[in-house]
Amino acid sequence: MMNKSIGIFKNESGVALVIALIMMIVMTVIVLAASFTSIFEIKLAGNKRGSTDAFYAADSGVQVALARIENFNLPGQYVDNKYNPFTNPQNPNPTNAEVTITFDPIQQGAPRGTGISATSFEFNHYMIESKGKDQTELSPIKSQCTVQEKIVRLIPTMQGGY
Repeated sequence: MMNKSIGIFKNESGVALVIALIMMIVMTVIVLAASFTSIFEIKLAGNKRGSTDAFYAADSGVQVALARIENFNLPGQYVDNKYNPFTNPQNPNPTNAEVTITFDPIQQGAPRGTGISATSFEFNHYMIESKGKDQTELSPIKSQCTVQEKIVRLIPTMQGGY
């Protein structure tokens, strides 16, 4: 009986087939893992691009609103202390950002740490809020970003009858 079992192990026909099948399974697993990793990285890069586009859209909305000083000197245009600058045709909106400028009449005085004398200036405090979205049409889920920037307008005052 012992000789019969040793004889089975000495017969090596078919071992190459078993080793080849094991190697094909290992290679298939490696290829599948690499393709899943590549697909994940592509999706991750697309999401990052979308969020970056949304940030730049929101930031450009703030910059467009800041570019026109007239946006901060519009008596009667601020309804409930809020103003949408893109209702004015003179303000272009190339990024389709939603921008709101809020006037804060409660806050008074110079911003802290500016070193500006409060006796020769009047200060108007504003908050610009810009909401940008990813502009790509391919993605069903759009990235969104909100940028807020505080603005203080300095208005020289007449002192001592100048």
